[in-house]
Amino acid sequence: MDYHGGGEAVFSDQVLLNGIAIPAILTSGGRIRWTEVGGSNRQLIVEKEVLGFSVEGSKIKVKAIVEKPGGTCCVGVGGVPMRKSFVFETLSEESLRLWCQKLQECIDSLNRPKRLFVFLNPFGGKKSASKIFLDEVKPLLDDANVEFTLLETQYQLHAKEVAQSLDFSKYDGIVCVSGDGILVEVVNGLLQRKDWKDAISTPLGIVPAGTGNGMAKSLLDSVGLPCTATDSILAIIRGHKRSLDVATILQGDTKFFSVLMLAWGLVADTDIESEKYRWMGSARLDFYGLQRILRLRRYNGQIHFVPAPGFETIGEPCGQKGVAEAYHSNKHVKEGEQAGYEGPVLDLETSNWRSLNGPFISVWLHNVPWGSEDTMAAPNAQFSDGYIDAIISRDCPSKLGLLSLMSNMNNGNHVKSPYVMYFKVKAFVLEPGSRTDDQTKGGIIDSDGEVLARGNGTYKCDQKSLMTYDKLQLTVDQGLATIFTPV
Repeated sequence: MDYHGGGEAVFSDQVLLNGIAIPAILTSGGRIRWTEVGGSNRQLIVEKEVLGFSVEGSKIKVKAIVEKPGGTCCVGVGGVPMRKSFVFETLSEESLRLWCQKLQECIDSLNRPKRLFVFLNPFGGKKSASKIFLDEVKPLLDDANVEFTLLETQYQLHAKEVAQSLDFSKYDGIVCVSGDGILVEVVNGLLQRKDWKDAISTPLGIVPAGTGNGMAKSLLDSVGLPCTATDSILAIIRGHKRSLDVATILQGDTKFFSVLMLAWGLVADTDIESEKYRWMGSARLDFYGLQRILRLRRYNGQIHFVPAPGFETIGEPCGQKGVAEAYHSNKHVKEGEQAGYEGPVLDLETSNWRSLNGPFISVWLHNVPWGSEDTMAAPNAQFSDGYIDAIISRDCPSKLGLLSLMSNMNNGNHVKSPYVMYFKVKAFVLEPGSRTDDQTKGGIIDSDGEVLARGNGTYKCDQKSLMTYDKLQLTVDQGLATIFTPV
């Protein structure tokens, strides 16, 4: 039976509302309609507004999400959601049974998640994740009758470890109440499993509770919704999904899987060195970014890339140079020998490689539009187009001009600057070099908020990192992961 189409009655009966008998209908289009005392017609759209229901004696309590007073009884784009229950009392046991049966069938037809595994990072951002979960996430999951297993991460890479051994067949999705870092850990854990093909098909959800929240912002902003925990968990409960590109970053046999960004230069320095101001929340990025502009660094180095169609004239041709030493493929790996995901199988050896020489102010690659709630890094980025957006800055004649450029990052207009090169790539090789003002010092390579490599003389350069400050390669696998989305 089609619950998404028109308005033919699936079931109708008299019910009591506030002690008065009224007609109520459940339609084939997934709407609960009733007429209130006084003759006004009301309805709830099951897909958008109904979370779930419970039974108390002869009463059915329909738990819904509606707009706050002043709006309409329909949650649309831009509406402020509010929990509300509608209580209907049936007049017979048979009527109660049929109402419950038909309403549950309607909800089940939407293919919503019934069981979720929830990671909560109590240390991220302003350490508000626990409060966000208790105040905003759990009540909605309870209303929707969604069972969940909650795990609070205790240390860095805890979520990755759990994802590597989690029996995901027990769950309809994995949710991260955190910033972007826990989501990235989960993706890396799933892709390092022997059964990675099945594991990475598990839908992933993100509820913003960190510093940047770039993925949540990108998903919600794509349909004009604010970046809130409530709107995020509603998207997960409703069960809509979309594909998400995953980038594989390689250096020799060392791999890191990225879903958000890779940065070197100004953006990476700001992201990582500002950690000392984490207590400021997202404001730390603006505060420290200003300091870095006033004491600007430039880095020697080269980049090589396979451009997306339409960007073939950017840079200079470089033949096989961009592939040398960094190129890695899983074409030679037999299925039974593969310990985890090796990266996409791409014919990079015969691709049209291009290159750009430094010095560079910033090299920034982005998989989704927003880098944080306040930074639209790559306005043309798509979730599953198979490309990474490159935002490259090699020169800016004045610090005032650079300040102006940075101030436009909140709306994406920085990519229109004559001092920014903005294009899409399928594969990318970074050859990082030293600072132009001090050959003994290098830079920081940052992916999804985590340090991949630290050059000499950098912030916390004595700490061990995943990779060395040397050539690395990034390739994109289109739509490898699945993520919950608002629509």
